[in-house]
Amino acid sequence: MSCKADLTVKPEVMPFFDPATNTISYVVKDPGSDACAVVDSVMDIDYAAGRISYESADAIIAFVREQGLKVEWLIETHVHADHLSGAPYIQAALGGKIGIGSQITVVQETFGKVFNEGTEFQRDGSQFDRLFNDGDTYQIGGMMACAIHTPGHTPACMTHVMGDAAFVGDTLFMPDGGSARADFPGGDAGVLYDSIQKVLALPRETRLFMCHDYGPNGRDIAWETTVCEQQDHNIHVGQGRRREDFIAMREARDATLKMPTLIIPSLQVNMKAGELPPEDESGKRFLKVPLGAL
Repeated sequence: MSCKADLTVKPEVMPFFDPATNTISYVVKDPGSDACAVVDSVMDIDYAAGRISYESADAIIAFVREQGLKVEWLIETHVHADHLSGAPYIQAALGGKIGIGSQITVVQETFGKVFNEGTEFQRDGSQFDRLFNDGDTYQIGGMMACAIHTPGHTPACMTHVMGDAAFVGDTLFMPDGGSARADFPGGDAGVLYDSIQKVLALPRETRLFMCHDYGPNGRDIAWETTVCEQQDHNIHVGQGRRREDFIAMREARDATLKMPTLIIPSLQVNMKAGELPPEDESGKRFLKVPLGAL
């Protein structure tokens, strides 16, 4: 089935900006109940010190408790390469199901090899509570939500439509930021263009919420726009830009980009639904650094 934004249902959206990774997480409340979803939560890491902390996730937990909300879903729009997921930490405190796109299995197979994971690492997505296929629906209280498969940045990217709001992950940035890179393993600029067209086919009044913003040209950080604004003003895909022109632009731009600072810890944690490596016999945890693999 196809996903359609319901412009009559207007969820309350509370953003949480993490300046260390330029990530925006969201609490999305069903307007008719106390049910909510948490989208793209963050677990903090001091990479140089090898230290994990939970200030970002704790802020979300505190807000949910203060508002008397019930978390029903913890949505990951994709396997993030620039921050670690706080979903299992929030789930332990507040409950809810962790969901991601069903193509997570492709990501797990690819990066299971990159990080030399053993046979004990299940590559079937079983670390998550729900794997979404294109067009799948689910409920947040009385509000219908729907997942659209929007690959190109990664194979498992999904856009989640909740009422009149759509959470696009890394598929799009704000209009003056353009689009996400497509050069990670499994990424494809042409596929990304096609996915963006799915998002731009939603009603023009649909609210769009970004996963990242970097304040281009010195402007203040922003995270909310509309389909209309993206169609008319997005610097990479607006004004009906042709597919072949987008591919040429995206591939040339990607060739100049460095790997994200946190890609190594992020991928090996996030492909396992945010779970940290198990402790060894001394009670320590270790992440791997594959040399020359990325």
